Amino acid sequence: MEYSFPRYLLSKQSVDDRALNRNVIEALRTHLPDGPIKIIEVGAGMGNMVARLLAWGVITRANYTHVDSMEENIRYAREWIPKWAAGADLKIDRPEVDQIRIYDKKRDVQIQLKCADLFNFISSKPAPADLLIAHAFLDLLPMPDSLPKLLSLTKNLAWLTVNFDGVTSLEPAIDAALDEQIERLYHDSMDKRPTGGDSRAGRHLFAHLRTAKAQVLAAGASDWVVHAVDGKYPDDEAYFLQFILHFFEESLTGNPALNAVAFADWLLRRREQIDRGELVYIAHQMDFLAKI
Repeated sequence: MEYSFPRYLLSKQSVDDRALNRNVIEALRTHLPDGPIKIIEVGAGMGNMVARLLAWGVITRANYTHVDSMEENIRYAREWIPKWAAGADLKIDRPEVDQIRIYDKKRDVQIQLKCADLFNFISSKPAPADLLIAHAFLDLLPMPDSLPKLLSLTKNLAWLTVNFDGVTSLEPAIDAALDEQIERLYHDSMDKRPTGGDSRAGRHLFAHLRTAKAQVLAAGASDWVVHAVDGKYPDDEAYFLQFILHFFEESLTGNPALNAVAFADWLLRRREQIDRGELVYIAHQMDFLAKI
């Protein structure tokens, strides 16, 4: 199978749509200032979040800075955002290659795409936003040291979503002891990333935000739950599951604590479960709305 990260981001859009905590979203609606707002999204991928916020009516008028360090994601966003907007009956202007305006009579969002390392972007000292968004991103950073730097990007609100919180479940079981070992080692690999990471980022954010002088306005679970219906996964969620197994494979291949033959067989059998529409995947995560 060919693994494409932009396709993975697209395949998880429906998974994220279900997962995002509705109480936290309602708190976001309540606390957003009136009028045009400035938004910065970091780790923004291909543009799913700006599309989601427009489709759900959370934002109507905004200047939206879309920051991602992967050139592949920015290239994809250049094409995907206008394509999505056209499908949503929005008009499109392209003043420059990395500027996209999408609008109609009620909505007007001007998007600036920026390919930049997060900390280089922070060092450039952009004007603070009304809203900072970090989606499925904080558990990849060295915490808590990164949080004050990140929060410097907003003067008001931070919406921090899908922060992994230490629970992975793959059903049905293959071998209970092996399943437990693989899941434990997978979580350990998150904690030992050279670039930082925390397999219990969700629960730890309560304390980290308090230390960073931010008030938690709302918090709640945003679990990924993926299962087949009548033997078929919705949308492109079978590909999403294959990519999750790809993450396991990349993280654990060569781990001296894991029997290589047993792990290869485990991956094969899990992939066969996907092909048969049997695999159920659950990951526990947390959403936060914080006020600076």
